[in-house]
Amino acid sequence: MGLFKKRIKEFTVLSPVDGNTTELIEVPDEVFSQKMMGDGLAVDWTGGDVFAPVSGEIASLIAPSYHAFGIRHESGLEILVHVGLETVNLKGEGFKALKKVGDHVEAGEKVLEVDYDLLKEKKVNLVSPVIVLNSDYFEIKNHTGNYSVKHGEELFTCTEI
Repeated sequence: MGLFKKRIKEFTVLSPVDGNTTELIEVPDEVFSQKMMGDGLAVDWTGGDVFAPVSGEIASLIAPSYHAFGIRHESGLEILVHVGLETVNLKGEGFKALKKVGDHVEAGEKVLEVDYDLLKEKKVNLVSPVIVLNSDYFEIKNHTGNYSVKHGEELFTCTEI
């Protein structure tokens, strides 16, 4: 009789933006700070456009505001990128979606063009949560705050449970 060892799949989640990391419990929005949508990390965004944190299919794109999108990796990992807080109130001003639901993206590919200066001018909170929506199925590692990150650099890793 043979023993079967479960294959462990580990995935790297890249930062979708440039900025400084902050733990979710520090995000001034209880939906994120209490991890109601899942676990992850936030980036206090310092400018530039928004990129895919993993390869996969665009599973959701909040229209017409384009302030958030979800990507489903082939493993089943589901990531939400929420650009700033209360950005839904801009109703799409300053945001341009380069992808649509169903499109395939590669990790590091540009998904949104954003007028960062406009958001700063409107005094938008630029903390941008990156959430594993199905974090019950993935162990999240290396997700501590207080370091600088560029888009395309490792934000945290996930291991399938």
